[in-house]
Amino acid sequence: MKAWLCESLEGIGAMRWQDMPTPEPRAGEVRVAVRCASLNFPDLLIVEGKYQFKPPLPFVPGAEFSGVVDAAGPGVTHLKPGDRIAAIGSHGGFATHACVPAAQAMPLPPTLGFEDAAAFAFTYGTSCHALLDRGALAPGETVLVLGASGGVGSAAVQIAKAAGARVVATASTPAKAAFCRELGADAVIDLSREGLRDALKAACGGGGPDVVYDPVGGELAEPALRSIAWRGRYLVVGFAGGGIPALPFNLPLLKGASIVGVFWGEFVRREPAAFRADLARLVQWHADGKVRPAIDRVLPMSELPAAYARMASRQVLGKLVMRNDQ
Repeated sequence: MKAWLCESLEGIGAMRWQDMPTPEPRAGEVRVAVRCASLNFPDLLIVEGKYQFKPPLPFVPGAEFSGVVDAAGPGVTHLKPGDRIAAIGSHGGFATHACVPAAQAMPLPPTLGFEDAAAFAFTYGTSCHALLDRGALAPGETVLVLGASGGVGSAAVQIAKAAGARVVATASTPAKAAFCRELGADAVIDLSREGLRDALKAACGGGGPDVVYDPVGGELAEPALRSIAWRGRYLVVGFAGGGIPALPFNLPLLKGASIVGVFWGEFVRREPAAFRADLARLVQWHADGKVRPAIDRVLPMSELPAAYARMASRQVLGKLVMRNDQ
């Protein structure tokens, strides 16, 4: 097999596409011939040692991928060689083969191709858990999605619309703003042209959003929280903007608002039944045409550094997918 091996936490520049022994699945595992793997923001952090999860060196990054089971370890009964699956793990996907616990492999329905499947569970699972579980989003409410042109942001726009909400999206360039409109956002704030608070007030008819979906953090957090509606829910999803904000606690007090943490990976581990229910709902929405991964581009797996560079430069609209040609 071939894989991108991370032997030091010096970033993608220190990694090499190299030959490695093909692993054998252990008890409870399946080996997957990887067809596609998607790039998520944590994949950028993990090879620099900046993510909260730090796998022991050396490791192969890539937490989300799809492919075909080509071997099953002892004790695996619900999957067999030839099954099409999507897998969610902490690492291993940027390779031609990977072993994963069978419990982390989802059989694919005919409606999900390998590219969509590799770009689906992580971002759509995160946004579904955030908006519907942690945010208790109700039909008719208004959601502000910060960073709406990115992977989780684009998923959040579609899920909020599928749930019957009104969506106000933010973007940092005119091109990203146009992309958010294509996703179905009801109003879009181009932050390169207007300030968040005044534009958000106008988009909300003088009020504020019921739910703020924030995967960005940084300098947008405080003005978004100041704008939130009474009994609003502020969803802390991540810090793609680079800075972890220090928010004044008087703001949620004055608005009767809640600041709610969203840690999807831990949710999957602690509440597997709820996670599977979320995935079932998302797969049905995908079959109904209500949600569909917005794929920025598909690149050969051997060109992973180019994908990392595109993500680091904030050019990505939706998700980047790497493909192994079979």
